[in-house]
Amino acid sequence: MLLLGCLAAVALGQTPNVPPADLRGVIRLRVRIGDGPGPKARGLSRKRFFLIKGSLEENKPLVQSIEQRPVISRDCYYRAIGASKELIAWLKQSDCESVYCREVEPKDIEGAEAVPEFQHAALLGEKEFGSRELARKWLTVNVKEELRDGYYKQQQRDLKAIINQAEELSKTKVLSVMTDTNGTAFFTELEPGTYVVSNILPTEIGSSAAVWNCEIKVKPGDLASVKPYLLANAGNKDPRDIKNIKCVSTEKRLPECPASSK
Repeated sequence: MLLLGCLAAVALGQTPNVPPADLRGVIRLRVRIGDGPGPKARGLSRKRFFLIKGSLEENKPLVQSIEQRPVISRDCYYRAIGASKELIAWLKQSDCESVYCREVEPKDIEGAEAVPEFQHAALLGEKEFGSRELARKWLTVNVKEELRDGYYKQQQRDLKAIINQAEELSKTKVLSVMTDTNGTAFFTELEPGTYVVSNILPTEIGSSAAVWNCEIKVKPGDLASVKPYLLANAGNKDPRDIKNIKCVSTEKRLPECPASSK
């Protein structure tokens, strides 16, 4: 009996200090921005947000490094490596960081809207595969790496460095979620406490780069049924949102880029 008691004590000692499920909380995040004429706002879709343990004060060095980080816009990156204006426009159309973002359609390699880089890759693929359609479907393999996903990889390197800094500071793993088409996302199974919600890397909105670093408290048993924690940019003047906005982004004007070499 004594042995069983000792084993139980050891087992309890090795159990992580995790609150019961009914005491853990949920953050229902919603991000809505205004980026056009009129007051109507829209959800910020397909953008990743991060949850960092601790308050803004506890994460002050991290927040400062995020907010002071030089902005390298997508357009500036692609112009600097000589991308065509057509490719830059194609990326901008769906807010893409790489050519993997969406399917390359027939109109993207033929006709008035054709992208020169895609046309060249399609010609190489047609020789390789013997089919124009296969060449289109496998087009990305024949796009130069820096044009294909160089910007995305650069962003990921910067992101990894900042996340490492955050985890060293907070001694806790940084969580992440991606917003849906309505700009909504959920952080679940959270220990009660104070957190910072951040997009870490600036989000391009029109001619500005927006950064969110927002302090939020999670109480025991907080559920997603409560009102969303609404993030907005300064341009969100939507009457439906004004009274519910919890945090507004800080913004920098995107730098001027040299003209494309093509």
